[in-house]
Amino acid sequence: DDIANDEENPTPGVIINKPGGRNVYPGVPKDYTKDDVTPEMFLRVLQGDKELASQGRKVIASGPNDHVFVYFADHGAPGIIAFPEGELSATKLNKAIVSMHENKQYAKMVVYIEACESGSMFKGLLPEDINVFATTASNDHESSYACYFDKERKTFLGDVYSVKWLEDSDKRASLKKETLQKQFKIVKKETNTSHVQEFGDQTMSKLPLSDFQGAKTNPNVMDGELNVPMVDVVPGPDVPLDIGWRMVQAQVTDEQRRLFEMKFQAMVSGREYMEESIRQLITMIGELINVDAYSLMSERQDLTKHACYEQLYKQFDANCFRISAHPFALRFLYVFVNSCEMTENLDFQL
Repeated sequence: DDIANDEENPTPGVIINKPGGRNVYPGVPKDYTKDDVTPEMFLRVLQGDKELASQGRKVIASGPNDHVFVYFADHGAPGIIAFPEGELSATKLNKAIVSMHENKQYAKMVVYIEACESGSMFKGLLPEDINVFATTASNDHESSYACYFDKERKTFLGDVYSVKWLEDSDKRASLKKETLQKQFKIVKKETNTSHVQEFGDQTMSKLPLSDFQGAKTNPNVMDGELNVPMVDVVPGPDVPLDIGWRMVQAQVTDEQRRLFEMKFQAMVSGREYMEESIRQLITMIGELINVDAYSLMSERQDLTKHACYEQLYKQFDANCFRISAHPFALRFLYVFVNSCEMTENLDFQL
């Protein structure tokens, strides 16, 4: 499986989500893994694709009386959330949700998204009258944050927003006594690294968590598992650098240290090369649209021209840096938002 049995996992078959935590892997259903985890497959499953169902694949075969809960965690950028291969645009996600509403595929839906700039997935797009309530780890301009670094596994075990809502649900003996709004307020207060947002139908926030996260089958949670200090908090885009530098510091011999220093420097150099390449690209775009490159690089325009932006970032993905292979490129997609928002009609090829 993608994580549990990866060659880099020092504890094969074991996944923990907090320092010193128990193995949370056993019993977890894995309906789609590896190459199946794509934006297209996600939307097909979400919308109850009949062809998939006929093949015996699990889909959300929901109807007009059902409550649907969706939780997504991965990388993000303005107007997109990333998958191992490919990206899902905000317009496609909201179009799918609206279609489900029109086809009476749910009574009420709740969506939680953990990703950088995840607020852009719903801002100005999600209707307030289709019985959908959504919260996001960050607003439309900022990173979300990783946390819980594990020295043995040499990685971060969670993200702040996700940890906060999951642990809040874990410590409740019953999810019937806490509302969506109460959880949102708790998570918003405790997530002090980014600005947690809410969207959609605010009247739904009065409903109990149990209506969406389900009734707890094991209400007993060890207190010790919930009292882990929130340390080692790092912005999502900086995680590879942070891990790389920790690896340098952890080496005992000079030879090992030099080896990991070379790996770390190669990562830094790769990022510097990408940043310089994008600066050159933005200079070219600025000349074409008569906007100075400094404004394109330094400002953060709100995303409203989705079609223009999606066309630009897809050209960048196809012709410059493949985003799936180079997730650091996500940090620069805002310049394409600026390029579209700062001009009336943008028409050129990268």
